[in-house]
Amino acid sequence: MESGKKEVLKSKFYYSDIQDIYEYGEATFGTRLADSFFDTILFEVEKLETEYLLHPEYRHLETKTKIYRNIILGSYLIIYRIRAHKIEVLRAFHGSRSPKTIKTVRKVKV
Repeated sequence: MESGKKEVLKSKFYYSDIQDIYEYGEATFGTRLADSFFDTILFEVEKLETEYLLHPEYRHLETKTKIYRNIILGSYLIIYRIRAHKIEVLRAFHGSRSPKTIKTVRKVKV
């Protein structure tokens, strides 16, 4: 797998997930911290354009080519798939979610 710049595409599930994360953070920790964490998520996802190989393979979706990887942000995982000419951001989950539930990201279409 070569490195270089790739387009980052985001699934509709990812957008829904980060909205839920923001709302939970706002209700639990307040607007300022929720805004800060939300900005961190957006920043890390945008960096995938060139830094997609820096993150570890997601251990519950192992493949020979290591196409499923995750960004770890505190207790949250942002799962993405590396394709030939693009990066597909699939979902954002709390790390306590069941691996069985998380494995459904294989079926997410971007």
